[in-house]
Amino acid sequence: MATSSAPSVKSRIMAITAITISGLCGGLVGYAVTDLQCENGCETLSGSIGLGAALLAAGGVSVVSNLALKAMSEWKTTERQQSVRERFPVE
Repeated sequence: MATSSAPSVKSRIMAITAITISGLCGGLVGYAVTDLQCENGCETLSGSIGLGAALLAAGGVSVVSNLALKAMSEWKTTERQQSVRERFPVE
């Protein structure tokens, strides 16, 4: 049975958690900064900026998470290939 070099479920759950938390934090910061700058109760503008900030933050962290998961997968593949080369040397 061949083992997969895909990232573990734990790694993928951690990536999704990081993306979600970054989105929440980005949204809260965007909303709070806009709300503090506005004097006449601009809930719509604050909400829109908060949503945009949440999407930007989550998008950025998702790119980094995706790259990290791909690097983990390539690392596992390289390790397996090296172990096969060590077991069956070509002379």
